[in-house]
Amino acid sequence: MFCFQCQETAKNQGCTVKGVCGKPEETANLQDLLIYVLKGISIYGEKAKELDIEDRKAGLFIAEALFSTITNVAWDNDRIIDLIKEALKTREDLKSKFMAAYKEKNGQDFSEQLHDSAVWSSDDGAAFYEKAKGVGVLATENEDVRSLRELLVIGLKGVAAYADHAAILGFEKGEILQFMMEALASTTLDLSVDEMVAMVMKCGEMAVNTMALLDEANTTAYGNPEITEVNIGVQNNPGILISGHDLKDMEELLKQTEGSGVDVYTHGEMLPANYYPAFKKYKHFVGNYGGSWWRQNPEFESFNGPIILTTNCLVPLKKDNTYLDRLFTTGMVSYPGAKHIQNRQDGGAKDFSGVIERAKSCSPPTEIETGKIVGGFAHNQVLALADKVVDAVKSGAIKRFIVMAGCDGRHKSRNYFTEVAQQLPKDAVILTAGCAKYRYNKLDLGDIGGIPRVLDAGQCNDCYSLAVIALKLKEVFELDDINDLPISFDIGWYEQKAVAVLLALLFLGVKGIRLGPTLPAFVSPTVLNVLVENFDIKPIGEVEADIEAMMAGK
Repeated sequence: MFCFQCQETAKNQGCTVKGVCGKPEETANLQDLLIYVLKGISIYGEKAKELDIEDRKAGLFIAEALFSTITNVAWDNDRIIDLIKEALKTREDLKSKFMAAYKEKNGQDFSEQLHDSAVWSSDDGAAFYEKAKGVGVLATENEDVRSLRELLVIGLKGVAAYADHAAILGFEKGEILQFMMEALASTTLDLSVDEMVAMVMKCGEMAVNTMALLDEANTTAYGNPEITEVNIGVQNNPGILISGHDLKDMEELLKQTEGSGVDVYTHGEMLPANYYPAFKKYKHFVGNYGGSWWRQNPEFESFNGPIILTTNCLVPLKKDNTYLDRLFTTGMVSYPGAKHIQNRQDGGAKDFSGVIERAKSCSPPTEIETGKIVGGFAHNQVLALADKVVDAVKSGAIKRFIVMAGCDGRHKSRNYFTEVAQQLPKDAVILTAGCAKYRYNKLDLGDIGGIPRVLDAGQCNDCYSLAVIALKLKEVFELDDINDLPISFDIGWYEQKAVAVLLALLFLGVKGIRLGPTLPAFVSPTVLNVLVENFDIKPIGEVEADIEAMMAGK
């Protein structure tokens, strides 16, 4: 085992025995093998593209399978083995299409020798475990080549997750699916450093395009997020807690629980569902329970009712946790012993009846806090307030915007983000998205002329909204460079979607990003130098010094 894809990797080097996240060695290795076979699919996808063959089904499968390898998604080895088997079948189907087309065009069989990932095959689970040991990250010996390849693959996982969310709502783009194949296949080639860097930057471009597509999908289906006060207390009815990012699951759950006497609460990254107009008609959708993903063990325990994990982050239960029989997974999420809600069939809805019946036998949630939090400041809402925001900047009432988006996590060093929020001058406004918000979204930081000092755009993919807002301000202030805006970036990262967001910001030309609580272990010193020289990326430092520098535009 060698895994260094998340911020909490052991010693900021790599997990080699068991993941800090709790992932066992066998699970990590199987995920490596799954990615390896996806590379084989992608090799044939690139070959097929040369003959004008586009396999949408294979592209969507790659997105789903990559999504399953994101931190805190798939914990069930049997489910991963099933995905590997499906990947091998997908590869062979695509291979057959390509071989037939090649022979028809050239009058002879294709005979080029291909990378092992396009050739290796087995239907034996034991063989999977053995093969998996030799195809992981360390199979690439050169540190810098490994770093660039893994930066690409890790960013690609985030793109895949967002593409999968959009596809569930019926929004797809062939160029995004094809890029996944191009990118994965590129990691099997001996490319120059410049070529690998270019591919990483193209991943940033595709991250922007995919987040834009998902934004279109979400807002078309559910309306533009609105400024919303979200209740964080509890009601007296039994409840269902839904976590993750999948808004389609949210919609279907609300429809099926209507009139049942069961309330619905969000948790973690599902909080922004409260901001969408389409969901506000459901009177039994009563608010948000708890905080960030890493606090889920005690919060899931005290919720008392069933919990649905639609996407990451699901963390292993502790020995004293008793909620396994109340834990439901769906989509790409899996966990041994949890009940799995199957995917939609023939355009129908998922069946949440088992969850609802379980909820009816449970006690109401135990109250852990009271009050309200405010969110819903996605690009449409903020741009509706553009005149007010621009006037506040021009008058000096707002001196600077600090983008503190991204992920939360367990490290105590993440208190840095809370302290920055508390100590920023009163003329600074925080722009946020993702679970990073939980470090400060329940603090009373006041407002500036009616503009709250924390503007929450939504889920991690809604970092796209922050980019749209920045680009609009650049236009309004007639600036040539986004870096001339009174905006600083102080980003927290944990998992791979945050890496996709980071690459998106780099593609958009943003410089001077502070990243923490640590820099990624998968970025080698040489690659880090490239990022520093070209984009002035820097680690977070001391709170007071960073605030002083950011307020000065440094």
